[in-house]
This record gives sequence, structure tokens and C-alpha cells, in this order.
Amino acid sequence: MTPAILAFVVLLLLGTPVAIVMALSGLAGGFAMGGERMLGILADRMFSGVSGFLLIAVPYFIFTAELMNQGGLTQKLITFNNALFGRVRGALSHVNISVSVFFAGLTGAAITDTVAIGKIMIPEMKKQGYDAEYAAAITACSSIIGPIIPPSVVMVVYATLLRDISVIDLFAGGIIPGILMALALLGVSLFLAWRRGYPKQAPTPFKVAVLSFFFALPAMIVPLIILGGILSGLTTITEASGFAAIYALVVGVVFYRNLSWQKVWHALVVTVRFSGVVFFLLATSAVLGWFVTRSGIARDAAGIITALSDSTFVQLLAVCLLLILIGTVMDVLPALVVVAPVLVPAMIQLGVDPLHFAILMIVVLNISNVTPPVGMTLMTAARIANVPYERAIIASLPFYVAYIAVILLLVAFPALSTWIPSLL
Repeated sequence: MTPAILAFVVLLLLGTPVAIVMALSGLAGGFAMGGERMLGILADRMFSGVSGFLLIAVPYFIFTAELMNQGGLTQKLITFNNALFGRVRGALSHVNISVSVFFAGLTGAAITDTVAIGKIMIPEMKKQGYDAEYAAAITACSSIIGPIIPPSVVMVVYATLLRDISVIDLFAGGIIPGILMALALLGVSLFLAWRRGYPKQAPTPFKVAVLSFFFALPAMIVPLIILGGILSGLTTITEASGFAAIYALVVGVVFYRNLSWQKVWHALVVTVRFSGVVFFLLATSAVLGWFVTRSGIARDAAGIITALSDSTFVQLLAVCLLLILIGTVMDVLPALVVVAPVLVPAMIQLGVDPLHFAILMIVVLNISNVTPPVGMTLMTAARIANVPYERAIIASLPFYVAYIAVILLLVAFPALSTWIPSLL
């Protein structure tokens, strides 16, 4: 076990890509356990890590999101949501959150939401008198709802990694936590808008509001295609993702008429690049996961957690704190593939519902996406807003506190994660 841990820490400190760190750490651990005969396991484990049929859905989800981004979906969703919140003080702040919720049903990736929404919303918020750091903070904090409300690339990866829980249950389990996160942000946004006197907007005429709804409706049908097919049992995850990609292509070309073949090609290139990153992470994580299983680290982790307290609530809080600390130095997907094979078996041994813990882990790691120093969504939003990262961090603190309250609710009430899946 020691060579693997030593290799993991040293390589990570040297700035080695996480995928290579996981492969070499697992290889070092395997060599220490069985010598050269264990080296042949590397290729076999890497292949098994990416051979799951479910993973075909990943590039389809990414391609769908890119098509909708290239097709001008963002502006139409913003126009519609602006018609809903225009009369409320701080309207653009609330629109930012609501658009992220709509986008969550399309992209499943936080960084995609940050770029797509931030490039339009942040300059407009600055022009209307919002602080630049506040515009960056609200954009970044609302974007991390994307991987929680289905569909979610992170959930597909999780189901592939652990294989003891279905991705359908994960999709269903993320609905209530995602809504709670949105409501928490809206509460903070309303308070800050009132406290700071952020501007209102002119009321939208009813006819204009209706037209904006109909223009945004074809885009809003995409989540219904994905979730409706999956949760009703009419389609598999892969089939639903394929149908969504075809529908997004038809809508962008025929209905919105601003999706050129150059934009489609760009969406394909982005899809291949992002999918390559995801699949390489999964392949190398399988090597490390094999070593974790063989070495008994999960059993030792369960013993350490049990030693902290007999209370499940306290144990889960301790694990959440650990996940937040890990999220400060690693992005969501790498952190998930590193810690899930260790923590999930340990928590199941302690009697925690696997679905409850899965949703909790995904939520906490995504919230860590706005936690410095490696808060990728917050860093990206700060660059778009042209504001120092440190100022964006300070502006995000009220929203971070709201998210901590959501974590406490999810820890205390497992039914928030398991109730909808139980209905299915």
C-alpha cells in the first residue's frame, strides 16, 4: 500500500496529470503486491474501465449541449426568463440562476454552463450596475447545478465506476437536491438584491412574454426527451441521449436556423476532446480502483470513519468535509474517480444507503467547484468578468453558505435523495 500512496502523493505534487497519477499509483501498488506478474493487469483494467455500454451516452450528451450552445439557445432562454423576473429587483441575478436550471437539463456539465451563460449575462449585468465580482460569483455558483439536475455526465461516470447503482436512480435522485440548490441561491439573490438596491427592469408586455416562451419552447423540450424516455422506461440512457442529439441538430438547423455546418463541426471537435478526457480518466481510474479493492483500503477507511463517531450524521459530515478539502485541489471528475472506489464501499459497510451517499458525494464535489484554489467554474467566470479571482471568491461566500445549508439538509434527510427513485 505504501508505494502506491507515495507514488500518488509525489506525482500529484509534481503536477502530473491526474489520469497518469492514477495509472502509475495503481501500477506501483500492484507491483508491490505481486511483482512483475501484476503488471499485465494494467491494460486489462484500462480496457474494462471504458468498455461499458452506458458510456456511449457521454459523447451524445456533450454533443447535444454543444449543439444547443452553438445554436443560440442561451439567448432565447435568457429572454424568456427575463420576462418572468423583469419586475423583481435584481432581475438579472435571478435570471442567471433560472437559466442555469434550464441549462442543467441540457448540458450536464458546469463549466459549459459557466461559459455559455457567463458570456452573455456577465457583461449585461455589469452594464446595468451590478458589481463585476458579484456577476462572476452568481454565474459560477448557479452553473454547478448543471451536473446535479439530470442529465449529468458526472452521474453517468459514477454509475460506470461503481456499477452497484443505476444511472436512472441517480438521475431521479438529483432532481430534488438540484431544486433545493436553485431555491437556496434564489433566496440569497433576493436578499442581496434588496440589500444592495440592484436595479429592476421594465415590465415585459404580455405578448412579448408569450412569444419568448414559444421561441424557447423547442429548446426546453430537450430535457423532456431525455428524462421522459428514461424514467418512463421507453428508452435506455444511450437511446435517449442519441435522440436528444438528433433533435438538437434538427431544431438548430430547421427551427432556429442559425446552426451552420461550421458550428456543427466545432461541436463535434469539442465533443471528441471532452470525451477523450472523460474516457482517459475512466480507463486509468480502473487501475487505481482495482488496487484499492485488492489492498483493503476501503475496509481501513471504514474503520477510521467509525472511530470518529457512532452517529451516521457525524460520519457523513466528516466525509463531506473530506470531499470539500479534496475538491479544493482537484476538479470534479478526477476527484470522483479517485475517492469513490474508496469511500463508497466504506460507507456501505457502515449502513449508509448507497444512493443517498452517491447523490451527496456528487453534490459536495460540485460545490467544491467554486472552492479555491481549484474552483474551475469560479475561475472561468472571473476571467469572463475581467475581475481578480480573489474578489470573485469573496463575492461567492454568501452563496457558498447557502450551499452548506443544502448539504446539511441532504445529510439529515436521506429521503430528499431517495424519494423520487423509490417511486420509480
